Amino acid sequence: MGRMRLIVEGNIAEWARMSLIVAGVVMLICGLSLDFLPRFIAVVLVVLGLPVAAVGGYASRAQALGLRPFDNSYEKARKSYEASDVEQDKL
Repeated sequence: MGRMRLIVEGNIAEWARMSLIVAGVVMLICGLSLDFLPRFIAVVLVVLGLPVAAVGGYASRAQALGLRPFDNSYEKARKSYEASDVEQDKL
């Protein structure tokens, strides 16, 4: 059986993106519509529900645009700058 991965090709996996969006929307709706919840819990649900859904939405947009926000390509760039620094020290 295959392993469920959270990060696939530098982006959040599709199942995780959809889960974040659904969980955020459910938190938002519950915080706004359930009257029996204490006010503090309702406010926390609303305040946290929107960013949770937004993370899933932004990750979906990044996937659609072909961006890889969780890729480790910055390490290659960092190494290329280190090589340039060594060459500049020789000058």
